Amino acid sequence: MSKPLVKPYGESQSQSVNLISEGTKIKGDVLSNGDIRIDGELYGNIAVKGRLVIGPNGKIEGQINCGNIETSGYIKGKVTASELLSMKATAQILGDIVVGRLSVEPGSLFSGTCVMNGTKPVDE
Repeated sequence: MSKPLVKPYGESQSQSVNLISEGTKIKGDVLSNGDIRIDGELYGNIAVKGRLVIGPNGKIEGQINCGNIETSGYIKGKVTASELLSMKATAQILGDIVVGRLSVEPGSLFSGTCVMNGTKPVDE
């Protein structure tokens, strides 16, 4: 007997992954309890309780707020990651970031300020 394709009512849907594929453009805000992968373009704010993955052709212009972010694409705006922001070699971020931890591969580009949780900016 095969398993049902739809989860029974009340069972957690948190393992779902939302995909915005290449060639798709979204204008507006996105909220999700699950994980999201963006290979298309988003012009608006995004809040994800799960993990956000931005592919090499992915583009976001707006504020990002989530737990974990892995980006190989382009971001313009403020980025807040309560846990880890991982910038792959093809990543570009133009804007301020507030993170718990930061991982940066050689080749990635970042222009803005960075504040890691538990640190205070140096007074000038």
